Amino acid sequence: MSDAILYLGNKRYSSWSMRGWLPCMMAGFPFKEVVIPLDTPETNRSIRAVSASGRVPCLHHDGNVIWDSMAIAEYCAELAPGLWPTARDARAHARVIAAEMHSGFVELRKAMFFNLGQRWPGHGRTPGALADIARIVELWGGTRARFGAGGPFLFGAAFSLADAFYAPIVCRFKTWEPELPAAAQAYVDAVWTQPLVARWVREGLAETWRSPKYETPPA
Repeated sequence: MSDAILYLGNKRYSSWSMRGWLPCMMAGFPFKEVVIPLDTPETNRSIRAVSASGRVPCLHHDGNVIWDSMAIAEYCAELAPGLWPTARDARAHARVIAAEMHSGFVELRKAMFFNLGQRWPGHGRTPGALADIARIVELWGGTRARFGAGGPFLFGAAFSLADAFYAPIVCRFKTWEPELPAAAQAYVDAVWTQPLVARWVREGLAETWRSPKYETPPA
C-alpha cells in the first residue's frame, strides 16, 4: 500500500481527520500524509480536488477514493482484521457506539470545538454539550462494565477502532476540562497517553498554521 495517500486537515483542529488517521496507523500499512490547511481561501478548492464530498479525511488507494472516516475505518479493518473486537457481541457493540460518535454529539462539537493547543476549563458548558457529555460517560461506563475487563480501553487491553473514534472526544475533554466521574477520567487519561494518540497530539502542537476562528473560546 505504498501508493496510499491520506488527505487530512490540520491536526491541531481536525477531529474528523484524527478519526481517519488513527485507523490507517493501526492497520500498519504505509501511506503518505497530505495536510490541507483549514479556514483559508484555498481550503475548499484544495479539498474538492481530492475529495468529492469536499471534506477530509479522504483516503486514496488502488483506485479507491474513501472520503468518510467510518468508511476508512472499515476499509482498514478489512486490510488488517482485528481492529474491531473479535467476539461478535463485542464487535456489534463497538460498531454501534462508534457510529453514534460518528453521527452524533452535535452540541458538544459546536460548544467545545477541537483545538489541541488550548486549555479552556469552564467554557463551552452549554446545556446541549453537557447532555452530550452525560451520554458519552454513560456509553463509556456501560461498555467498560460489559467488555472492558483486563485493560484500560473500552474493550479491555486492546485499543480498538471504537477507542479511535472517541479519541477526539478525549482531546476535547483535555482542552475544555468538563467535570467527569473518576472512571471516565481514567479512560480519558488512558487514551490520551496511547502512543498513536500522543503522536497525533505532538504533531498537531508542532503545526504553525493558526486559524483565529478556532483560537478564541466562546464567551
